[in-house]
Amino acid sequence: MLVEVIVFKFGGSVLDSDEHIKKAAERVKEAYSRGIGVVVVVSALRGVTDSLISTARKANPNITPEMLDEVISMGERTSARLFAAALKGVGLDAIVVDPDSSYWPIITDSNHLDANPLYDETKQLVEKRLKPLIDSGKIPVVCGFIGKTLDGKITTLGRGGSDTTAVLLGSALKAKEVVLVKDVGKVFSSDPDKVSDAVPLSALDSEEALALSLGGAKFLHHKALSYKAEKVPICIASLDSEDKGTVIDGESLLNVDIDAQPDPITMITVVGNINGSHKAIGELLDTVYSAGGRVISMGSEPKSIVLYVVNGAKVLGKIHSWVVSTGFGKAVSSYDNLVMITVKAPAMETSPGMVQRVTQPLARNGINVYGLVTAGSSIRVFISMADREKSLALLRDALMVTSRKEVS
Repeated sequence: MLVEVIVFKFGGSVLDSDEHIKKAAERVKEAYSRGIGVVVVVSALRGVTDSLISTARKANPNITPEMLDEVISMGERTSARLFAAALKGVGLDAIVVDPDSSYWPIITDSNHLDANPLYDETKQLVEKRLKPLIDSGKIPVVCGFIGKTLDGKITTLGRGGSDTTAVLLGSALKAKEVVLVKDVGKVFSSDPDKVSDAVPLSALDSEEALALSLGGAKFLHHKALSYKAEKVPICIASLDSEDKGTVIDGESLLNVDIDAQPDPITMITVVGNINGSHKAIGELLDTVYSAGGRVISMGSEPKSIVLYVVNGAKVLGKIHSWVVSTGFGKAVSSYDNLVMITVKAPAMETSPGMVQRVTQPLARNGINVYGLVTAGSSIRVFISMADREKSLALLRDALMVTSRKEVS
């Protein structure tokens, strides 16, 4: 039985010639020769998916998403067979795993053209169908980008779907690592096409990678990161180098977390014709910190700025004096004894209705939300400290969170 498993994903921009396909096969053979189990995920060859979409829509401008999924899935099916042939050519026992195979593990919802994998169902099938193949020494070549609903209909996972497939399988297998082989084998500090002094990054944690992806970086789609498991690093690598490129590691992004800030918070509102220069806002924050306060969140509008401050009661007077004396604003008000509850979930900002799922259970139970701030994949709500435990219970129930996580 092979103890460790590596998941390799080869994109269409990498498998763009017979030379590169052979080189990718040798990369797999080298890992396998070290006694490591290997799963390979492949994308369609470069340009094939776009060509299939274009042809299908010309043939039928009203083609249904369900039918289009059937058509564009053919790109990955072809790639899987080509790559399996290349692996056999270097002496490896490769087996094609596509949706028609009895070994197929990827189960999704029915959101055609942008389906979401169902993790628990997929994990069960990975353990039942894919793991025995790996343990027997075979190398599954899995079609990336494709899923299958519980009732057997073909789906596709949307942009970056093959990366999602690879990360999902790596998590389900508790892999040693997931290696995403791309034409650019590193993540950079910014887009090199836009910034002249961009530098390659050797490492990112899960949240940093998610924030970059959500901010428009193209190295990995955020949906893929949402299936990353703890202790399963993702390596962004190139075909031309044995270097691991950029390693993404850190905590799992699979679950919803609810954190309760333990310290009482004061919501301080400054109103007036805010003189909102960067320098003035910096001086306001300096006033808070020099008086012993700590800003944990903030928000602004044209005629007000709101600070959420630990130790706010003791700094309120200093803030008021500074605001009035500098003309930054006209008046200051405050609410004491609030608590911040943070709800974090993968790809929350692309999930419709998440703010309502957080706020509605509170409103229905008479709990006032004094403030709400969204940032990345988190929602922060500020409520009375007296409602803390009740709110946590309501949110855990509404979001189906069973474990409790407190910020210390």
